[in-house]
Amino acid sequence: MSWKQLALNVLEGDEITNDEALAILNCPDEEILELMHGSYLIRHHYYGNKVKLNLIVNAKSGLCPENCGYCSQSSISTATVDKYKMMDREELLKGAEQANRLGAGTYCIVASGRGPSDKEIDQVSSAVKEIKEKYNLKICACLGLIQREQAAKLKEAGVERYNHNLNTSENHHEAITTSHTYQDRVGTVQMIKDLGISPCSGAIIGMKETKQDVIDMARSLKAIDADSIPVNFLHAIDGTPLEGTNELNPRYCLKVLALMRFINPTKEIRISGGREVNLRSLQPLGLFAANSIFVGDYLTTAGQESNADHQMLKDLGFEIDYVRKEEQELLNN
Repeated sequence: MSWKQLALNVLEGDEITNDEALAILNCPDEEILELMHGSYLIRHHYYGNKVKLNLIVNAKSGLCPENCGYCSQSSISTATVDKYKMMDREELLKGAEQANRLGAGTYCIVASGRGPSDKEIDQVSSAVKEIKEKYNLKICACLGLIQREQAAKLKEAGVERYNHNLNTSENHHEAITTSHTYQDRVGTVQMIKDLGISPCSGAIIGMKETKQDVIDMARSLKAIDADSIPVNFLHAIDGTPLEGTNELNPRYCLKVLALMRFINPTKEIRISGGREVNLRSLQPLGLFAANSIFVGDYLTTAGQESNADHQMLKDLGFEIDYVRKEEQELLNN
């Protein structure tokens, strides 16, 4: 198969078939560079060589009643993790300062739990208002199964994006969690969209799903029209039901990123959790399909040193897609 021609077809408006999607995931390793070149043709058409940086803060850790099999913070996990209630305004502001300093354009406030209390919504909203006054940061909140009135309050405070991952395919969902349904997740994303908040929703790869499940995930993310698609690669943590799972290799991870780009050509695709341990030395190649990464640490696992990420982008000849508040003010004058 000509990966370049397939990419050109996508740029002409064609959708890839299921056979073509499977061919991407089964791409011979000796064709990896050709596949990534095809992905890059699509990525470059919509995003050039710009890379969006995101920073995540674990605003509330542990204490979660859900039974998600991948998560060290779940009720069924025996992993040792920090446990604390929602951060106060000052702590959330410190995270925003770090995001601004590292050149991140999006600051992601993430909290464990099934969904937020009204008090927690008020805490986050108060911090967001102050963050928006000080920094030119896009704010993404990830607080679980949120209620419409709560989401509206976040939007009023300045939250532009809300993350709620589908995580896996509908077919594989009950093998990963039973404390909420797949439709609970889809419905949350749809409600966020209805309120005019940009939806962020993605997947976790490597949880014993089939290749067809991966394709179904990519198509589901297209169907819900997620603006930003974080692609996580399982970093199995001892004490979780998926402890010891190690199905991934760097080349397959690249194929998954290529698939996401071919199926969701116009969307922000972010290499997210597990990037460092799964892509390893092939991390730079991932950015020929994806156009976004996290800098700093993740929720309960460490990320790559931020200066290493910046050096990687510089070596690739890529440009950080970010405008600081003071620079934006100059542009507006």
